[in-house]
Amino acid sequence: MPATSPYADQPYADRPADAFLDNDGLTVPAAGSRRGAITTGQVKYYYGPMDCGKSTLALQMDHNHSRQGRRGLLLTKMDRSRKAQISSRMGITRDAVEVDDDMDLADLVRQSWASGRRVDYLIIDEAQFFTPEQVEQLAQLADDVQVDIYAFGIATDFRGKLFPASARWFELADEVLPLQVEVLCWCGRPGRFNARIVDGVVVRDGETVVVADVLSSDPDQPSDAVTPSVHYQVLCRTHHRSGDLGPSSGEGTLPLA
Repeated sequence: MPATSPYADQPYADRPADAFLDNDGLTVPAAGSRRGAITTGQVKYYYGPMDCGKSTLALQMDHNHSRQGRRGLLLTKMDRSRKAQISSRMGITRDAVEVDDDMDLADLVRQSWASGRRVDYLIIDEAQFFTPEQVEQLAQLADDVQVDIYAFGIATDFRGKLFPASARWFELADEVLPLQVEVLCWCGRPGRFNARIVDGVVVRDGETVVVADVLSSDPDQPSDAVTPSVHYQVLCRTHHRSGDLGPSSGEGTLPLA
């Protein structure tokens, strides 16, 4: 079984400076020969609305690093495929670790070291769904053991408000980079807002996280009853505010109260 950290039961912020030492008191190498070249790892947060190529870039970055002999871990949470993988809308997929809210990401990396697998970098997809505490864990990994962190996510939720994790990425990352693939609203203006559409209507209340795009049945309802159809659409600020989904959408809009 992987080695258990003696600090596993302590809050991450309360762990001592030697929390990343192995049993012999030696610092566990995380980034190979790069340890002598830099003092900390990089933390970069790439963000943008749906359809701007975040997952595609995440997989491309993993490819570029791995082909140079670096070893990485891929992490995700609630991928669109509903599987433990990073999946691009272009059809490219890679297996990944499915993260839950209780997972200590520093311990995950230590377990990889204990099994003899080096970790030079982490690829984080759907980074907006991680907890703020996990973002802090990743930043400390970069500082203490020089693991590079490349995170990809959506900045704001369907209401246009920052996801808690995205706010923490903005606060802690060395670089915060908007993706350059421009996504357009139906009107042709740049789209920055991910509107949640329920039965053809833009909604402004509800759970922050709803993974949608499919029509699903509720097993507790009669067989002829279905739950509302939910999907997302990228809009510009003006049409996100007005709830206007465009001339081909019908009458399903909800004005801003």
